[in-house]
Amino acid sequence: MQKFTLQNLDCADCALKIEEKLQKTDGVNFAAVNFANATLVIDAQDMASVQKAIHSVEPEVKIQPANMSGEAQQVTRRRERWMVVRIALSVSLFLIGLYFQEFLQATPYHLGEYAVMLPAYLLSGYPVLLAAARNIRRGQIFDENFLMTVATIGAWLINEIPEAVGVMIFYMIGEYLQDLSVRRSRRSIQGLLAVRPDSANLANAGEIVTVPVETVRPGQKIIVRPGERVPLDGRIHSGASQVDTSALTGEFVPRRIQAGDEILAGMINQTELLTVEVTRSAQESSISRILDLVEHASSRKAPTERFISKFSRYYTPVVVGIAAVIALVPPLVIPGAQFSEWIYRALVVLVISCPCALVVSIPLGYFGGVGAASRQGILVKGSNYLDVLAQMKTVVFDKTGTLTKGVFKVKEIQPGPNREAAEVMQIALEAEAHSNHPIAQSIQEAAGGSFNNLLQVGNYEETPGQGVRAEVNGRTLLAGNDAFMHTKGIAHPLCDLPGTVVHLAENGNYVGYLAIDDEVRPDTPQALQELRSLGIQHLVMLTGDRANKADSLAKELNFDEYYAQLLPEDKVAVFEQIAAAGSPHGSPIGFVGDGINDAPVLARADVGIAMGGMGSEAAIESADVVIMGDHPIKVAEAVRLGRRTRQIVWQNIVLALGIKSIFILLGITGQASMWAAVFADMGVALLAIFNALRIIRS
Repeated sequence: MQKFTLQNLDCADCALKIEEKLQKTDGVNFAAVNFANATLVIDAQDMASVQKAIHSVEPEVKIQPANMSGEAQQVTRRRERWMVVRIALSVSLFLIGLYFQEFLQATPYHLGEYAVMLPAYLLSGYPVLLAAARNIRRGQIFDENFLMTVATIGAWLINEIPEAVGVMIFYMIGEYLQDLSVRRSRRSIQGLLAVRPDSANLANAGEIVTVPVETVRPGQKIIVRPGERVPLDGRIHSGASQVDTSALTGEFVPRRIQAGDEILAGMINQTELLTVEVTRSAQESSISRILDLVEHASSRKAPTERFISKFSRYYTPVVVGIAAVIALVPPLVIPGAQFSEWIYRALVVLVISCPCALVVSIPLGYFGGVGAASRQGILVKGSNYLDVLAQMKTVVFDKTGTLTKGVFKVKEIQPGPNREAAEVMQIALEAEAHSNHPIAQSIQEAAGGSFNNLLQVGNYEETPGQGVRAEVNGRTLLAGNDAFMHTKGIAHPLCDLPGTVVHLAENGNYVGYLAIDDEVRPDTPQALQELRSLGIQHLVMLTGDRANKADSLAKELNFDEYYAQLLPEDKVAVFEQIAAAGSPHGSPIGFVGDGINDAPVLARADVGIAMGGMGSEAAIESADVVIMGDHPIKVAEAVRLGRRTRQIVWQNIVLALGIKSIFILLGITGQASMWAAVFADMGVALLAIFNALRIIRS
């Protein structure tokens, strides 16, 4: 998969046509054009055929490397300057023509008027006229260029010369303002993504050399000075400092790190000098994966985007047909009606009907939503998932590591008959010596370290979701839950203890138990409350805990439903059961998990949300939305952003179609002029673009 910048891509409709053309081109396996940031993501065997296909649709659009060269930027600036010159000359000639209109019209055959107005028309409108002619030659008739060409040439034919020229000039000015707005939005989006450093301070043979990040390899050491952005993922070799993680997590509270801690590209070192041993290359760093996914999110288009793309294909031909009926039918059936009057009304309808407002603002709106989410530490892999988040009514949560911190603590040691607490803890430590389970880690932490004589541990067996068996110095040790004790035939006095309990046995004799607890994250109650306020009607919790503990936590957090004593492989089946039961109004169902052991359910859900995914390959790969931190409140924020994006997109659709419908009616009834039509058309496009920009600034 390769990524390119499309130079001179100033038309959203052109972006749609290029994408469709490339998708039909032989040798192209995948192609997605993102108008919002003027990029092309493509998997093709022959780039020459790709350039040829693009040229056949839009000759001015050229492929550039992903990072636009200085020469390409100069070309863009020259085009902008030429546009300003065209506007100035066209407006000057137009004003002269209007001021001396009567004098120029008094010349033979109106030659004076033509001598002034025709250059103004051609200077302002030649790109539109050429594009219309080129598209007609290719059979691509119905677009905004065709509408403007027919409308203005028609005005010339019925001798409405000032209006023909004025409409083309104001259309050019509107296009210029629209381009400025689009470029402004692109700069805003690029500002969100401008967190990928391009150089690193490499420690090399006692010297510090500034090199491109692409040249640094894992295992090498780099220096990060105070105030600098960390260029590559790594581990702190020496030094301690405060770091700003907001580019990754959206959290602006600095975090303290020291030798041995992981540090990720995109963070900002704030206070002290750090030496970092690089663990990932530039292409594999967390920030690179995040930014690539954000930039490529537009390839997964929302249903609304796809609908507008199809709608615009049929909309323009229908409008042309309506205009033809307006121009021809009334003069034939209404006594005294004049062709010139009804042709003029038809031309007004053509001018107001350009679909620019829709095809420009909607992609910008969705891309702005993805960009705004990334700025808050929420990675959304496609604009389609923003729509799913907006419509979601049921959310299923995994408990451990999502609602809770996933950090277990030994809260109580209860020895059995004739046993001491220290003896119970030692047996637990020996039994769990080979386990990497969080419960085993909590036992090691409570004991003050791990069991060092691992060679003494033999015949180790682990039963997932239940417990472990091990032989240590000739003794058979068991550590597990109530079900595990029953399976092994160990008599134990208490079978219905609340919370997470590890029962222990030695040589078939009960030793005692450890009560272990997992702390609820501080913002979990607020997150669930906000989801309720956002209209989430059904909250479900999945946990491997015993039913009594799950019931207690579900009541505490106000869950509608819970499923307890689940093994990891049970979660998919339970989720399928929830999905089969249905969600309110047939809405999508979301699942929130920690992104590692919940990968199958994340992939199965309508939208899988992985929490705490910063630097986690599994989370980024399996989920549709990744919360780059450990805060459940971000799930509510993701839903809020999805709804805000969808709301603004539909505002633009209603705004554009509503105003255009009104002016079409005014044009048909003769109450709107071509001047009003072009102002309304460009005004709606600009309003829709500015409205879309609100998402980026949110």
